Amino acid sequence: MTESQRQQVPRNDAGDLDTALAFLSFARSCVLKKADGLSEEQLRRVLVGSGTSILGLVQHLTVGERVWFGQDLLGEEPEREWDFSMAVPAERSAEQVLADYRDAIQASDAAIRTVGDPAALMARPVDGKRLSLRWLLAHAASETARHAGHADILREQLDGVTGR
Repeated sequence: MTESQRQQVPRNDAGDLDTALAFLSFARSCVLKKADGLSEEQLRRVLVGSGTSILGLVQHLTVGERVWFGQDLLGEEPEREWDFSMAVPAERSAEQVLADYRDAIQASDAAIRTVGDPAALMARPVDGKRLSLRWLLAHAASETARHAGHADILREQLDGVTGR
């Protein structure tokens, strides 16, 4: 099977922040690419026992972006009680979920650039310890990449499309 969605990994190496943000952006784009060209029904279709769908992964990652970079990094007050669930309510369209993810990415990138220094400590502690933006970027990139892999498997099950 040929990889029809393959793209090269970033070659950014100009500094810690540039490199980390390039790989996080790459992982995010891989997730969004998995949704390209699918119908609402396909995006919502659950193909594994855990109840995961491509749209559910996007919703889950959206909440992660809002919490990690808005609340944890910047110390913003939560807009609401966030639900990390992958169950997308029927009244939320795929278009809304995908737009929310894109908006969350823009807000996260703005937060990252505002802080700017990978050694800067997050406003909120994680397990009682204030960790750095460097840690947060590594965590967010690894979680997003992990879920991009899940989305890749789901996409292959849906229509045979593969690639990162």
